[in-house]
This record gives sequence, structure tokens and C-alpha cells, in this order.
Amino acid sequence: MNQNDNLKYGIAPLPEDPVEAMAYVPFQPYSPALCSPHLGFENGTIFRSLNKPFYGSKCGGDDQ
Repeated sequence: MNQNDNLKYGIAPLPEDPVEAMAYVPFQPYSPALCSPHLGFENGTIFRSLNKPFYGSKCGGDDQ
């Protein structure tokens, strides 16, 4: 499904009139890259774009 399909079916990424303090998850108009189930289990997600490991010491954190 591409963005033209979304417009054809009337699917918008966000509501037309969003309400303050409400969480919205936009519709993903693309086929995301997936990783293997084994790697997804280790990472906590099968979506490569959502795999954001935290490296505290590389971000200026304490090296203890």
C-alpha cells in the first residue's frame, strides 16, 4: 500500500481535528523493513526503524 492508495481509500495519517493531550499513532503508508523473529525478540521489535538501542555512556552518561 502506498500513499496514493491511502488517499484513494480516505485514510489520513492523523485525525482532521486532533484533540490536545491525546496520543495518535499515524497510519504507516509503507511496507516497513522487518527483521527476523529471533532478532526481533532480542531487540523488542520486529520493525527495524523502531530499534533504537540506548547507549548511555555514548550519550555523555557516566562510565561506571
